[in-house]
Amino acid sequence: SKFLQPVSECEFAMTSVLEALAPDPWPVPSTSRAQRATHTALSVATSLLAFSHANLPARVQLLVAGPATVDTAPIVTLELGDTVRSHSDIEKGHAKLHGKAVKAYDEVATRLVNAGHTLDVWACCLDQVGLYEMRSCVDRTGGVFVVAEAFNHPMFKRSFETFFGKGPDGFVDMGFQATFEVFTCKEVKVAGVIGPVASMNRMAKNVSQETEVGISGTNAWRACSLDSRTSLAVYFEIANAHNTPMQEETYRYVQFVTKYIHPSGQYRQRVSTIAGRWVEGSNVAELGSGFDQEAASVIMARLAVFKTENEEAFDILRWLDRCLIRLCAKFADYQKDSPESFNLSPSFALYPQFMFNLRRSQFLQVFNSSPDETAYYRAFLNRENTLNSLLMIQPTLMAYSLSGPPEPVLLDVSSMSADRILVMDTFFYIIVYSGETIAQWRRAGYHNEPNYENFRALLEAPKEDAAVILDERFPYPRYIEADQNGSQARFLLAKLNPSVNHNTAEESGAADFIFTDDVSLQVFMEHLKKLSVSSSQ
Repeated sequence: SKFLQPVSECEFAMTSVLEALAPDPWPVPSTSRAQRATHTALSVATSLLAFSHANLPARVQLLVAGPATVDTAPIVTLELGDTVRSHSDIEKGHAKLHGKAVKAYDEVATRLVNAGHTLDVWACCLDQVGLYEMRSCVDRTGGVFVVAEAFNHPMFKRSFETFFGKGPDGFVDMGFQATFEVFTCKEVKVAGVIGPVASMNRMAKNVSQETEVGISGTNAWRACSLDSRTSLAVYFEIANAHNTPMQEETYRYVQFVTKYIHPSGQYRQRVSTIAGRWVEGSNVAELGSGFDQEAASVIMARLAVFKTENEEAFDILRWLDRCLIRLCAKFADYQKDSPESFNLSPSFALYPQFMFNLRRSQFLQVFNSSPDETAYYRAFLNRENTLNSLLMIQPTLMAYSLSGPPEPVLLDVSSMSADRILVMDTFFYIIVYSGETIAQWRRAGYHNEPNYENFRALLEAPKEDAAVILDERFPYPRYIEADQNGSQARFLLAKLNPSVNHNTAEESGAADFIFTDDVSLQVFMEHLKKLSVSSSQ
């Protein structure tokens, strides 16, 4: 067939076409945006693949450099004076184009899922491009969002190379046309899944009829594509009747069956079976010993993000608080109405601060984020593993100084010091922050003098460690260098616990503080203890 050729023969032709691509020469008026029919282009690509490669491995790559302005699903008009919708516009019903665009992209998402194909979006623009409207096309098909400032920016280039790079086995890190099934014992029902999958609408006896969480009403889901980083959160309901208690020393069983097509063309199946012993609900000590606070934090974060689709942020925060109070009231050691006696075991000790940082995170607090940024952040929270998701919720902070080797420090304003360099990893960006004294020495050029080799090594060490993280991370994080009291320092300050703010700085005598009215972790924990030990619980 003249339409199908070996890769070796068509590679040159494809390369020539790509190299010959040039910007649209049609002039754009200075008061207008470029005409961009994103939905039409995506719909055509989806139809072409659906007709020619239905239920075969395939991905649609959408490279977009601006918002859709024409066709059936624009997100903004051509006039530059018309700003792109914000969260406030959407909440108040002022985004007139939003609802129609969401409906149009949902229809494309359904066609992609039915064909088993995936959409990946590479958005390279300083403005919003409509990720918030097209998020269902990516989330339901197992695709990825990558956001950068321009197509020549390292964030795009390095992410693109990593995404299509081959592993040691010579294949890309992808699985196609996957299905995910959950089987359980009769006492356990499947309430739903939150992750980059779509429902296969398969009813079974182990599907919960009363509790629905995430993508529910089925025990089988379709994942158009998978990779080694894909993670799904599965929620269950205990359906055993109260009048027939569990027998001691009996076990519950859950089985996960994943099928997919490997890039080599092989059909593969992985079966994971988990058994756990039933424990009496009143046996708090044994129940608590099996608590995984890291996984629980990610599970709650995904559920909170899912609730943002239909609930107000204030109600979600109240729900998180109530869940945390009930947990602490049940598993903490304390005397009634005595906050000073409150104590959490090591398996629960970090959970409250994870919830504290989740409440302050960009996943629930959207005031300083655009709708596109929110869609980007939430998409990766719903697909990454526990370690990466925890980084998004509670970043890590490392301190470098001349007095000793690098050490992890508290995510707190008290960790800031004039003679320290801090490296923060938030998953989405890496910040190298220099204290005031370090920044002055660097600007004076001391690191270039032979007598200050130790200072040169101090400046290089955090950058080398940051480079290792950058090379291993997908998508490629934004790299930020900031100095104390500089404008870029805001990225660090936004994540630190405000243990000292502008109201308490004078009485505490602290050198560094944050201008904020947010409560600190200490105040949060004080209120948590009071409410947990209250006799009304």
